[in-house]
Amino acid sequence: MPPRIKKQTTATKRGRPARRVVAVDLFCGAGGKTRGFLQAGLEVVAGVDIDPTCRFPYVANNAPAKFVQKSVSDLTCEEVARWYPKGAIRVLIGCTPCQPFSRYSYRYGAADKERRSLDKRWGLLHAFRSLVDGLLPDIVTVENVPQMALMGHSVYAQFIENLHRLEYHVSSSIVRCADYGVPQTRERLVLLASRLGPIDLIAPTHPEGSHETVRGVIGHLPRISAGGPPPTDDALHRACSLSPLNLRRIRATPEGGGWHDWPAELRLDCHSRETGKTYPSVYGRMRWDGLAPTLTTQCFGLGNGRFGHPEQERAISLREAALLQTFPSDYRFVEKDGDFTFKHIGKHIGNAVPVRIGEVIALSIKEHLRQQAAGGRAAPKGRKRSC
Repeated sequence: MPPRIKKQTTATKRGRPARRVVAVDLFCGAGGKTRGFLQAGLEVVAGVDIDPTCRFPYVANNAPAKFVQKSVSDLTCEEVARWYPKGAIRVLIGCTPCQPFSRYSYRYGAADKERRSLDKRWGLLHAFRSLVDGLLPDIVTVENVPQMALMGHSVYAQFIENLHRLEYHVSSSIVRCADYGVPQTRERLVLLASRLGPIDLIAPTHPEGSHETVRGVIGHLPRISAGGPPPTDDALHRACSLSPLNLRRIRATPEGGGWHDWPAELRLDCHSRETGKTYPSVYGRMRWDGLAPTLTTQCFGLGNGRFGHPEQERAISLREAALLQTFPSDYRFVEKDGDFTFKHIGKHIGNAVPVRIGEVIALSIKEHLRQQAAGGRAAPKGRKRSC
């Protein structure tokens, strides 16, 4: 069980008791954002997600934060308000599912039924906006794919307009996650908004030349074989089995290489067509001294991207994927005797906000509160909370 985190408070002022800083994590998933906040020393009292399989990893790793299984669209302002202690500085985290905004979902031609399902999830940002309207949390943060801002989605523009209407100071940036210690090429949109005063993300902690690498993060793990048992008591350090043909393919792939390096007889038919050339990374290997690609929910599969181990004849293990997402090495995703499926655990790992990005957001909030305490600024006296 991870150590309990001290409750974070702002600095005392003129002898008055310090205020607790308390967050609620909506769309919490397996707890990546919450874990990051806890590592930064900020208190999280609850995580909300509609997926019941998130309960175990969320609670097992982030107690005493509670897990609430519910759609955010069904939450009421009054319900969420009860989770915040009286007088606390309220932080609301709202990282809505990224699929509706992802370029991948539309670039590769989602079927009509699937696309309608994606479009319905756009409404989750509206549901989050409604909670902001009623709660008026002191600080709001959103993390999503860059396309949410870059592609001009009206639902995002309306969300920003509403924050300004409610007198929030808003900043947003497209973050290169490697610049903050995440060993991936991943980029994400991070929005911070505060009613207390101007707020910004802290400066990069890992500038060019000091990025974490694949070797530095997973190079210490013991060797395993595709489809073999884990060599230790860590059930997550196992890799998917490979067919004889795919074993030949991974053996023909050099470090950092891909299907372009194979002899003709190993290539798929699609690789000879123009459309196949737009997938240069499938069946690829990572580089030891480079960054991993953006990890997805299918990152355990060799044919789903550049997810081959740099030198071993296999795709990366689930534990390696979790480490590349900056989860602690002892983070648990399933109960000891619980059902173990690559698809189930891969979904939790790939969908997660990297823990380090959650930590950086929390550190940015702490720095913001330090500046506000030093300057003695107060929240706007305009609109009041309705709950």
